[in-house]
Amino acid sequence: MNSKATARQKISSGGAYESVFGYSRAVRVGPHLHISGTCAPPAHEKSDAYAQTRAIIEVIQKVLVEADMRFEDVVRTVVYVRDINDAEAVAKAHLETFDLIRPASTLIQVDSMLRQWQRVEIETFAIREEA
Repeated sequence: MNSKATARQKISSGGAYESVFGYSRAVRVGPHLHISGTCAPPAHEKSDAYAQTRAIIEVIQKVLVEADMRFEDVVRTVVYVRDINDAEAVAKAHLETFDLIRPASTLIQVDSMLRQWQRVEIETFAIREEA
C-alpha cells in the first residue's frame, strides 16, 4: 500500500443543498475529478433544453478551471433528461463542446428532477494526466 497521501480538493458551488445534503459540487483526488450532477442556474427557469445544457456546460467549465483542468480532460459525461424528446437539443449543445474530445457518454431519461423546471442534468468525470 502506498503510504503517500493523495490530496483531496473539494470544490463548492456555494449552493444551499451542499450543506443540507452533505456533498460538494466537485471532488478532485490526484488526477481524477468528479463533478456532481449539474443543472442550469435558476436564471434559466424558462429556458429550453438547449439553453439549459449550454448553461450547465458553462458551470462545468468553471469547475474544471478551478480544478486546473480543461474540457480536453473530460473522459465521461452522464446526461439526464426529463423528456427524451429533448435529446436532440441536448445532444446539439453537448456536441458543440465535446465534438473533438469525444468522452464516453450516457443519456438517461428520468421521471423528475429537484426543481420542476429543470430539463437536463449532467455529471462529468475528468482525468488530468500530468505531463
